[in-house]
Amino acid sequence: MGEEKRSFVDEDLAGARFERCWMTDTVIRGSGVSGMEIDDPWLLEDGGSLVVNGVEVAAYVDAELDRRFPGRSLRQAASAEDLRLAWGAVERAWAGAVDRALVMPAGAVDVSVAGEWSFAQTLRHLVMATDTWLRRSIQGLDEPYHPIGQPHAEYATDGFDLTAFSETSPSFDRVLEVRGERLAMVREFLADLADEQLQAASTNPWAPEHPCRVLDSLQTILNEEWEHLRYAVRDLDAQVAGKA
Repeated sequence: MGEEKRSFVDEDLAGARFERCWMTDTVIRGSGVSGMEIDDPWLLEDGGSLVVNGVEVAAYVDAELDRRFPGRSLRQAASAEDLRLAWGAVERAWAGAVDRALVMPAGAVDVSVAGEWSFAQTLRHLVMATDTWLRRSIQGLDEPYHPIGQPHAEYATDGFDLTAFSETSPSFDRVLEVRGERLAMVREFLADLADEQLQAASTNPWAPEHPCRVLDSLQTILNEEWEHLRYAVRDLDAQVAGKA
């Protein structure tokens, strides 16, 4: 017999917060959800579905995010030329976000909203993501990580070594410098990329037993960029609204 699923009946969960919880196929019926906020970065993968009052809304969410973030629709680019266009869109979008953060009050880049990463930490995580999926996955470097990188929450609990990330409090100028180097690395890698190279094998750093192509690794970098831009803009908006 399968594992018995938990049920919550006549429970008051108002104001509850769920982080890093797996809630696939959860059913909520006859319950008040006004004001509920759901953030699922995997919602649109593999035909993901979200039904609200009988209406499938995943496709609407996808289209609305594409409208809000010009260039995001290219994140599944599958040719070398389209990948170059997609990366150009990423760089422009992030340049706008960085410019916005720089004119905010002093210290804004280090503010954590509701326990989330600050703007600076988000950029440091993207350094780590580029190192993971370009330098480690595609280029096969044994020591791919820059010391300012910000690993994800599960990195340590999954048994990975944190000692590579030794610069834990870099200045924002330092973060921008290294982030700029990583953006340039991807840009330069894509510059001479040919379509046939996209099908070459790379390595899935988190599941080496699963097949992975250069194309898969590059699309993962693009998804990381757009998802974390969404978080960063959301939290800058929260600061402006006085909700930090």
